[in-house]
Amino acid sequence: MRRYERTLVAVAFATTVVAGTTGWASGSTQQPVTGPPPGSAAWVADTSLGRPLPDPAVATPVEVAAFFRSLDGREERELVRRHPLVVGNLDGVPVRLRYEANSLAIRGTSYERLTGRRILAFDPRGRGQVAEVYGDVERARQVSVIVPGSDIDAATYDRDRANDPYGTPAAMAKSLRAATGGATAVVVWTGYTTPVGVGVDAATGDLAEAGATRLARFTQGLTATGAPRPALFCHSYGSVVCGLAADEVDARDIVVFASPGMRARHVKALGTDARVWAAKDPSDWISKVPYVRFAGLGHGNDPTAPSFGARRVPAERAEGHTGYFAPGTDSLRAFAAIAEGDVR
Repeated sequence: MRRYERTLVAVAFATTVVAGTTGWASGSTQQPVTGPPPGSAAWVADTSLGRPLPDPAVATPVEVAAFFRSLDGREERELVRRHPLVVGNLDGVPVRLRYEANSLAIRGTSYERLTGRRILAFDPRGRGQVAEVYGDVERARQVSVIVPGSDIDAATYDRDRANDPYGTPAAMAKSLRAATGGATAVVVWTGYTTPVGVGVDAATGDLAEAGATRLARFTQGLTATGAPRPALFCHSYGSVVCGLAADEVDARDIVVFASPGMRARHVKALGTDARVWAAKDPSDWISKVPYVRFAGLGHGNDPTAPSFGARRVPAERAEGHTGYFAPGTDSLRAFAAIAEGDVR
């Protein structure tokens, strides 16, 4: 009975920390973007090539990649022109065509600032979702993917923050790539609906479950087009996404940092053959959230605890909840070694 009471107290405390002083109302409930890319109905109905196009709702990234290998240049260009939002977001499409299609899709939208950049995915639905590549993902020996946490979308993933210069996903990607001497490609995957503010979304796994499906397909799409299996760097709530996706993602390493939990009791429960790493610095406020899971709230055990079984990443010099990629930190040096595939 006492153990049960302690659990209730821990959950209540976790709720207080997550909710802040203003309660659940300080975070707005989000509806996840799910399903095939926008424009899929027109794509499926298109008979211009004289044969069916792969159905985005059911075709695997491997099947999509095989279909595009069967096309000639004229057919590729026609599909890009007619269906930019589908081609740009369909996992398994060659990277070069996704760049071209998303360049077309971005025109005339509020995201024109992304013009001329290597945009691997662009979905304007909801708050907007974007995947941007730093480096050459088609030729890089190693690829990494940044999976962000709360309050990140197409408008905020690359914003400038003078008081937190290495806290955004884009800044993390740039710092990681620089730490590898430019030898790797890094993708910022803002490909799921993240929680906003503090509220129920951040304390539950609903958005993470929807994001996990999308992340798994994204990684499968990368490898289907010939890219190496990526290392995933999963920040805060993004580590919940990675935990739920672990048994399906095509990844060689899964690195979680500032994690509230991965919705698993032990690393073996993740069901992945990827190496799992965890980092948490002493000044990170995430330590104030009890690592429990009860009545749908909380995300489970601490991935940095020895009992969890993940490989520990040094983070004594990291800075707060978002400063793991700051130059000169032990965490960034370790992340760079993982990104380059230099550790076993």
